[in-house]
Amino acid sequence: MKLTFPHMGSIYIPISALFRHLGIEVIVPPPSSQRTLSLGSKYSPEFACLPLKVNVGNYIEAMEQGADTIVMAGGVGPCRFGFYGEVEREILKDLGYDFEMIIIDPPQGRIRPVLKQLGRLVGPARVRDVIYALRLCWEKIAAIDQVEKLAVKVRPLEAIKKQTTKAVNEILSKIDGAETIEATRSALREGLAILRSLPKAEGPPPLKVGLVGEIYVLLEPFANLNVETRLGELGCEVERSIYLGDWIKRHVIGDIFRLRRHNRIEDLAKPYLGHFVGGHGLETVAHTVDYARRGFDGVIQVLPLTCMPEIVAESILPRVSRDLNIPVLTLVFDEHSSDVGVITRLEAFVDLMRQRRGNMGELRECVATLV
Repeated sequence: MKLTFPHMGSIYIPISALFRHLGIEVIVPPPSSQRTLSLGSKYSPEFACLPLKVNVGNYIEAMEQGADTIVMAGGVGPCRFGFYGEVEREILKDLGYDFEMIIIDPPQGRIRPVLKQLGRLVGPARVRDVIYALRLCWEKIAAIDQVEKLAVKVRPLEAIKKQTTKAVNEILSKIDGAETIEATRSALREGLAILRSLPKAEGPPPLKVGLVGEIYVLLEPFANLNVETRLGELGCEVERSIYLGDWIKRHVIGDIFRLRRHNRIEDLAKPYLGHFVGGHGLETVAHTVDYARRGFDGVIQVLPLTCMPEIVAESILPRVSRDLNIPVLTLVFDEHSSDVGVITRLEAFVDLMRQRRGNMGELRECVATLV
């Protein structure tokens, strides 16, 4: 068996470590690129959203390198993602590829079907090996989240442009190469020390921007044309509404054991949206309210073209923006999105936030004088 899976941010690091330690040969697709997208767009339905097209491209490139088994997540609810595994399987079969696709559906409180699907992959592995592989996988997820959360604080203050991004890539490479839990922890400690030691430039406090939206576009830099990095280099500290570890705790571990059926932050969306609409639409509205109340300078929503849950959220965000006085920008991505268009809109949005912060400072001074 030569196993592969689609890219989504840095998830290839923990997932490949998990399967490698269970004795499975893993073929990680090449990093998503214009070739990946061209292949996916060529063979996918035009109306399909961007994640499906990039996934198909990932699979084709992995199978060119010899992969014969694909692992793909399933989904439930009013979102097309639940069908994507089947659609992708049919596309690849029509192209003549010989492979097996294993779709792992959300457990919804039933662990047995998930274990049965995983059993097809790992075979008669020893329990202690499975436990260690899962622990190693989680250790890498937690390490990646810590590195990415620190990087967004360091990047807007960096004295040498792009130094943070270069350091992050090297740190993630070391975390990927760590073969044990202790080695992963060591790579993390060294990585965090490197990020903290990068020289900083003098200047005003960074603008604070919340990044919300559909999970794939939010986590995959190729799909969002590096929005998070570009904002950092424009002087913004970015906080994502979804990090990989938080998502796994809630949607995988919590779903298996029915530990948490209610997310308190979703209560924040109630004046605007009171029910699940699929994907992360409800969370997008809730986190926008949260960022406004926490004094952020702006919010950016990212989504793939035709993403229904995020379109629902997009239609609500202007009201949230007016009520809570926070600028909101929506960026929609498909295979025709360009760097130039995104950079131009980000620069304009950053200028707007900077001007707004200046105006609010003047207003506070004026009020203080009158008092």
